[in-house]
Amino acid sequence: MRLTTRGRYAVTALLDLALQTSQQDTAVSLSDIAKRQSISISYLEQLFSKLRKRGLVTSIRGAAGGYYLAKPLDQIDVMSIISAVDESVNAMQCEGRGDCQGGTMCLTHDLWCALSNHVEQYLKNITLAQLLNMEHVQSVSDRQHSDALKDISIKDINTITLSTSEANPA
Repeated sequence: MRLTTRGRYAVTALLDLALQTSQQDTAVSLSDIAKRQSISISYLEQLFSKLRKRGLVTSIRGAAGGYYLAKPLDQIDVMSIISAVDESVNAMQCEGRGDCQGGTMCLTHDLWCALSNHVEQYLKNITLAQLLNMEHVQSVSDRQHSDALKDISIKDINTITLSTSEANPA
């Protein structure tokens, strides 16, 4: 079983969205999520397109546009997010077909099938609401928000310095 960046980034982005919407009542832009989570905006656009089609997020266009969660936090489970972006937690080489060893079932087929089912059930039972309450989520979010503010301040200072030196060339 291998969960690719697509599934991990989708869960991370929706958890970020959940954190931001719990702290403010405005839409969250993908560029803000991208900065905090170090995910490219174009990749987030692809993910959010799929998440929107599955009814997990809604979007608003315009200057104050961005994304909202389409359902309450306790109604969005991690497995739904992973499935929405076409990911799987299937640990079976044959993907459940039973043709893993030259067209027939392998000796460990039942083991990998049981593992896949166990992981899927676990992820179905974890919601965004539960993730928000996990031990380190809020402290990591606070650090990311602080880091994003520092980046903005440094860019603003550099812009002001550049603008001042352009206005008064030596």
